Amino acid sequence: MTSTVLTRWEPENAAFWRDRGERIAYRNLWISIPALMLAFVIWMLWSVVAVNLDRAGFQFTKNQLFWLTALPALSGATLRIFYSFLVPVFGGRRFTAISTALLLIPALGMGFALRDPSTSYPMLLVLALLCGLGGANFSSSMANISFFFPKAKKGLATGLNAGIGNLGVSVVQFVTPLVVSVAVFGALGGEPQNYQAGGATQSLWLQNAGFIWVPFIVAASVAAWFGMNDIADARASFAEQAVIFRRQHNWLMCWLYIGTFGSFIGFSAGLALLTKSQFPGINPTAYAFLGPLVGALTRPVGGWISDKLGGARVTLWTFIGMIAAVCAVLSALPHDGQAGNFQAFLAAFIVLFALTGIGNGSTFRMIPVIFLTERQRDAAGKGDAAQKQAQQDAGKESAAVLGFSGAIGAYGGFFIPKSFGTSLELTGSPDAALYGFIAFYLSCVLVTWWYYARRNAPMPC
Repeated sequence: MTSTVLTRWEPENAAFWRDRGERIAYRNLWISIPALMLAFVIWMLWSVVAVNLDRAGFQFTKNQLFWLTALPALSGATLRIFYSFLVPVFGGRRFTAISTALLLIPALGMGFALRDPSTSYPMLLVLALLCGLGGANFSSSMANISFFFPKAKKGLATGLNAGIGNLGVSVVQFVTPLVVSVAVFGALGGEPQNYQAGGATQSLWLQNAGFIWVPFIVAASVAAWFGMNDIADARASFAEQAVIFRRQHNWLMCWLYIGTFGSFIGFSAGLALLTKSQFPGINPTAYAFLGPLVGALTRPVGGWISDKLGGARVTLWTFIGMIAAVCAVLSALPHDGQAGNFQAFLAAFIVLFALTGIGNGSTFRMIPVIFLTERQRDAAGKGDAAQKQAQQDAGKESAAVLGFSGAIGAYGGFFIPKSFGTSLELTGSPDAALYGFIAFYLSCVLVTWWYYARRNAPMPC
């Protein structure tokens, strides 16, 4: 039986990768992906549950409902900062299993709480905060997978892990309305909540929104514990990883990742609300899952294309495309008494989601390349031992940056919907928020071009 701790791990060694490394790396990836998907499911669970609370007998104001959907983004982004550094401290196998098992707390908690409409609002706020555990898992998962693959395959590997993992956003928005409408667990799941609709009594099992994921979380946790590996050379203390805070490229990549992943998760959270406010005759829940689905599916494509063409080039054109897509959204909105064009609005947003997915993949491909190149430059001319140490240091730093940038980018899940809300409140239109996004994307174009994509750039990647 192979030890769970890999004492030798040399993915850049072609013979080692061919004979042993590739098989182990992909096994860890295939276990990591469903665990990460479940994490995204739990993270975004309140975006679906909140719209059904009134039918289940809960009476809250619109502002209270907003906080229930916003708090998971805030807590998840904040927890990501800590999770970014924990894989090298505890080991990827151990931490993946434990962090996945922790998802049982909000899943079971919501299941029991949602059975009783008298559950207090503060208790629901606590459960919303705990759903942030799902958002936090992204940083540790991406940091872990980055250790397993060689430079030439990091883009595809991290793209698959994140892209299919991101599908959890669409899965929860598609599956939850189905499972809450039937008694999936029979008497074991508890009594239904009844409400009036169309002159008839309808039943709702809102607790299923939490309970349905419990067996899958248990299975994923067990698979991670028994099927994944820890890499001995990837161990590092927080102090060793904290060197990234002195690296300029850490902060630059955080900025770019706010533009890609921040947009993906922010638009995922805010699109339904924006649709409802601008096109009141449209049922936004019928379309809410489409954008996140497209964005998740294009993320591996972004990583794969970046492996071929270079991450900086793909990222540059992605941000240019995002500016054009936001302009298309603006042109499709209602203005000056005109009703607007919902089909064009939805199409522009789907393109925008697709571009965020590509950008997510390309930026995460850039990070390992940047830090490997930087450490190899520092070790140039100092011998083979220095070059080997440079590869190890680059792996630890890039893993920490992948996690930390994921943490910073996740705040988009709060600020983008909040920007829409503030713009609507102050001006009666979302236009101001969208113009703000265009200005931000333009700054991302300039950063990418100057530091990474232009001829003679300081760090071509």
